[in-house]
Amino acid sequence: MEAPSLHALAAMALTVAVFYLFVRDRISIEIVSLLAIAIIAVGLYFYPMPHTQPTDGLQLAFSGFGHYALITICALMVMGRGLVVTGALEPAARFLERVFKLNLQLGLLFSLLIAFALSMGVNNTPVLVLLIPIFVTLALRGAMPASKTLMPLNAASLLGGLATTIGTSTNILVVAIAVDLGMPRMGVFHFTPIVLAASLIALPYIWLVMPRMMRDNTPEVSEAQRMFVTRLRVPPSSNLAGRHFDEVVDTLPEDFRFEERPAGPFETGQKLRVSGTHDALEDAIRVLKGQIAPGWVVDEVEREAKRLGEDIQVVEMVVTSDSRLIDRTLATSGIADRFGVAVLGIHKPNRPLRAEDAVDASGDMRLAEGDVLLVMGLTGTINTFAQADSLLQLEGAREVPRRSKALLAATIMGVSVGLASIGVLPIAIASLGGAILMFLTGCVKFDRVGRALSAQVIVLVAASIAIGRFVLDSGAAGWLGESLALGLQFLPPAGVLAAIMLFVTVLTNFASNATAATVGTPIAFAIATELGLPQEPLILAVLFGCNLCYATPIAYQTNMLIMAEGSYQFGDYVKAGVPLVLIMVVTLSVLLAMTYGM
Repeated sequence: MEAPSLHALAAMALTVAVFYLFVRDRISIEIVSLLAIAIIAVGLYFYPMPHTQPTDGLQLAFSGFGHYALITICALMVMGRGLVVTGALEPAARFLERVFKLNLQLGLLFSLLIAFALSMGVNNTPVLVLLIPIFVTLALRGAMPASKTLMPLNAASLLGGLATTIGTSTNILVVAIAVDLGMPRMGVFHFTPIVLAASLIALPYIWLVMPRMMRDNTPEVSEAQRMFVTRLRVPPSSNLAGRHFDEVVDTLPEDFRFEERPAGPFETGQKLRVSGTHDALEDAIRVLKGQIAPGWVVDEVEREAKRLGEDIQVVEMVVTSDSRLIDRTLATSGIADRFGVAVLGIHKPNRPLRAEDAVDASGDMRLAEGDVLLVMGLTGTINTFAQADSLLQLEGAREVPRRSKALLAATIMGVSVGLASIGVLPIAIASLGGAILMFLTGCVKFDRVGRALSAQVIVLVAASIAIGRFVLDSGAAGWLGESLALGLQFLPPAGVLAAIMLFVTVLTNFASNATAATVGTPIAFAIATELGLPQEPLILAVLFGCNLCYATPIAYQTNMLIMAEGSYQFGDYVKAGVPLVLIMVVTLSVLLAMTYGM
């Protein structure tokens, strides 16, 4: 066997060095990724590979930025953003929220089984695209942190995708290469029983162990959530009309309470003092179909937002010592008439509601220095209001979901996912078409695209594609395969299967699934012929290994999709993914040997 070329050695050394730097986490992922791209570009420019030009090295190094995989990931992020900002996934999130409230562990298990089952018949990438924003929303609603749910969900979807020949694009590629080599075509459920048996061992780890290995990456809140006092109005369409307090109390959010209780049933036109956090007030309005600001003001803000094509903002504003609002009430301030904004509630610092707070004859609270107003309106009117009345605008403005476009966003996502799932369009084309439609229909604004994309993910994907191509084109992958074949003659059949699976797993976690499938399938076919072993189990070992992409974020596009939303570090994938890889390699190798009588 010949020694590896200098370029192959350089590719292997660069891969190991980049992995080490990623795991150490001393230098940011963006810097390491850009350094890797720069090293490949400069190195291949001055020392090009045989039969190539210096400019070919530059093309290889920077090819990741225009690669279809990166474009697909960005398009999927944009579509996911469209579902969030329109509130399209709120019904599904509320259903799962009820499941999680019954029991967190059972809620997670239920979600994992859904992801697993869907990924068996549908490409697992669209499945994760749908589930990610739902579980991010659930985390904001107080369920399990996104960092503890997204990694297990991704693992479950990858596991489900492993179970059928159509579960992932990699499965289709391996089966196609095997057919080209002379093997009979495998059916959709050809190896499903093997994967289902392995899942009985892997799923408990994903469900019970993996979440405990993940840190709670939820951003820390600098202070407790503010409680806002407001008036709840009972319009004719409200669910409160004609009902008693005891009938609705169990449907209220935890951080919401009535400060005044009616003696009898609720009546249309009634105004009752209530208090709650911003989220609790929103949930209570949705459940009770009440109003916490005059209906005409809210309608005016919505009409103006539609006319101008702007998003409605909800911000918190502090009353300063120079404000004209001091000692006035909302009714006497004329805020709505003068500025066209709606004040949804008032927070009294360190005293959510006390009897000694100054009130006027009608019972409305007077504003004081330091009070925090929860204000809804357009960006321009809010800024005008803040400047005119000497208010200090706090950070953390939130957009009101454009619910009028929720059905449209859900339809665009559904059609895109459906076309990709049944194979009418490649996932890249379907996701790009969906993202463009999200822009054209206003579900996602052009100036808000930056919020949907993650610079860290973009640079990391580009670097991983460049490294993968370098490993393949330099001959490093082929040399490693030849080295593997030399040592397999001394191993038992189950050991041969495990070794092939581990080799392909390493390739798929550090290069790409396509590289692993392209290199691994012919090698496995040749090893089977050389050692006199049945070809099918060795080909399946390659197929399984290509899907064991749990150990790095660069291994598969869904790993990248969850990275930003879960605030994961490179080391999180290694810590949680390596044990799962070992579990699957051992289990699948034994099951393959038993199934094929090896």
